[in-house]
Amino acid sequence: MKNSYALAIFASDKGPGDAGRSSIMSETGTFLAKKGVRIICLVNQSGLSVPLVKSARAAGGEVLVIADDKFVMPPAISGIDVERFATLAERRQRVGELSNALLGLPGSLDSVTNLYETWVATGGQKPVALLNRHRAYEVLRGFAADIYGYTVSDWERRLQISENLDELWNKLTKVLATS
Repeated sequence: MKNSYALAIFASDKGPGDAGRSSIMSETGTFLAKKGVRIICLVNQSGLSVPLVKSARAAGGEVLVIADDKFVMPPAISGIDVERFATLAERRQRVGELSNALLGLPGSLDSVTNLYETWVATGGQKPVALLNRHRAYEVLRGFAADIYGYTVSDWERRLQISENLDELWNKLTKVLATS
């Protein structure tokens, strides 16, 4: 059954870090496609998250890529809609406009930076969900409880952190259903 949620996914399988990130992205792409989620990907400095896109498409999911004019779709994937904007600020703004929430997967500093900057571009109004697999976002969990929670009254609605996709999906859909 399809729903009307669109999630901006921030992930990277390039650079130092967990070698299992590619499988996490594949698992996430399949999971979200089966939930009927429209996946929005911002092409960042490390490129497009090909495992995420391939798995989502293989599971029948809808994917939209937001990129600059120089971006060339990798040969391994085709038939995906691409919107192009000249500046990174315009691309982040567009991702924010199209998405109901922002989802960060374990990845590179580049993908986390893009997630944060996109969240800022939305005025901090979009819910953020973080897949804390292999404790990738453990520091942010502590920050949220100690700092963010002290200054933002409804931080529990704005930030969801979980170790597995099922739990994260359940938390996020509750927030989105009441938004």
